Amino acid sequence: MKKITTVLLLTLYATLLFGQAKKAKQKENSKPFVLGVTEEVQSKVLGEKRTLNIYLPEGYNPKDTTNYPVIYLLDGSADEDFIHIVGLVQYNSFEWINRVPKSIVVGIATVDRRRDFTFPTTIEKDKKAYPTTGGSDKFIAFIETELQPFIQSKFKTNASKTLIGQSLGGLIATEILFKKPALFTKYVIVSPSLWWDNGTLLNQTPETIKAVFNQPKQIYIGVGKEGLTSIENPHVMEVDANILADKLKTANKSKTSNVFFDYLPEEDHATIMHQAVLNAFKVIYSNGKLK
Repeated sequence: MKKITTVLLLTLYATLLFGQAKKAKQKENSKPFVLGVTEEVQSKVLGEKRTLNIYLPEGYNPKDTTNYPVIYLLDGSADEDFIHIVGLVQYNSFEWINRVPKSIVVGIATVDRRRDFTFPTTIEKDKKAYPTTGGSDKFIAFIETELQPFIQSKFKTNASKTLIGQSLGGLIATEILFKKPALFTKYVIVSPSLWWDNGTLLNQTPETIKAVFNQPKQIYIGVGKEGLTSIENPHVMEVDANILADKLKTANKSKTSNVFFDYLPEEDHATIMHQAVLNAFKVIYSNGKLK
């Protein structure tokens, strides 16, 4: 009986050792799956360190002569929109699809989106609900004077710059379009929160809207079936997005610019981002022609 017990114990011990050795070997053979790189920028404008998640396209080589478009993504943290938007960029840049040129994607990780993506409001209830709001001017200055120069100095970029933003990100993308239109050549504005400050961003002068098209622009505005923003602030997101698109289309007299309005009734505020960006890629890189 003792012999049988000893044999069983030795067998069990050998099995455990074999299992541990197998796991150790698997661990030795495992390699991390790398999607991109992470950079940190110390912003003097914002007074804080900002994290950037950066995807470099297949074949990227800092020593060759190829320069790439850059797609700047708001809400670009790893647990926000960075991973699935990079997937869309990679997929659409496959040579057998060729909707999007091979591009660098810069995901701007979020710190305080209510602070960074909103301009000061006159609405008292919104001031109380969102006490840190009103910092969009600083965030825009960060993009213009620190972020874009950093990316252009560190990576091989060309003149094509796309901005993607949803919700409050769509609000600041619209603000940039009106205040600093030359910062980007392409704008993907999804479900913009134009209700902010009771919709005052829509009250632009004709001269301001016309100035958007002083340089060639491709502008996509997508919205789902999203309804009222709130009972207290009765703006319908679809209506506001449509008004924005109509104002831009009316002002656009340029043959080198396009404005696309895309209503996606099967999507809501939570589900629209992925489908809208996919739809945007179909048009903004093909001068308005679906491939």
